[in-house]
Amino acid sequence: MTIRLNNIFDNLPDKPLAGEVIETLFENERIQLERIVTAGQTTPKDEWYDQGQDEWVLLLKGQATLVFEDEQESHLSPGDYLFIETHKKHRVSWTSPDEVCV
Repeated sequence: MTIRLNNIFDNLPDKPLAGEVIETLFENERIQLERIVTAGQTTPKDEWYDQGQDEWVLLLKGQATLVFEDEQESHLSPGDYLFIETHKKHRVSWTSPDEVCV
């Protein structure tokens, strides 16, 4: 197996972004690791993520707010993380528009 060093901040897209940029960094039968880059993008108000697997979110750069169907909100700053259970409906209601969020 070849060991390859990468950096999560390498090759970030330039602002302004037309939409979220999602890149799969690693995937096997049990886990999928993605890098999601935004700059002011949100989930449309009438749409919800309703995923068939648990999700663990870690914000590395920028600011973001997630809102859940039960109206709970989570504001994330760099270093914050949260666990979202399978089928817990949620959406991204805000991301910092003046800086790239990772």
